[in-house]
Amino acid sequence: MGGCMTSVTVYQTTCRRPGLVVDVPRDKNITAEVLESLNIPKGVRRVLFKTLNTDRGLMYKKEFDTSYVGFTDDGARWLVENTDIKLVGTDYLPIAAYDNLISAHLILLESTDIVVVEAVKLDNVPAGIY
Repeated sequence: MGGCMTSVTVYQTTCRRPGLVVDVPRDKNITAEVLESLNIPKGVRRVLFKTLNTDRGLMYKKEFDTSYVGFTDDGARWLVENTDIKLVGTDYLPIAAYDNLISAHLILLESTDIVVVEAVKLDNVPAGIY
């Protein structure tokens, strides 16, 4: 698409169903290795990553927890370069792991075709297509 998109264009082209919820291994950040192991089918355009953050109830805690699960630089790069994903979301405030906070965000956001969604509450939402 390139260039600037309006909120209506983003919704119509990116945010509507179907979407895939995937379970990330509970002891891992979202790295290239983890993404490869998830075997996300080609053509899937919307993915929400359910992680240890949901199990720990981090969205309900008052204090920010720097030990949350998020994308590493190599995970963000792998997603941009190897998938058809246009909307990506995670279950805590930043999508990027704390140690890769700025760099992983930049990798995802430099791709003007990817919409990033943060702080998705995935309690009681099993993995699957919705």
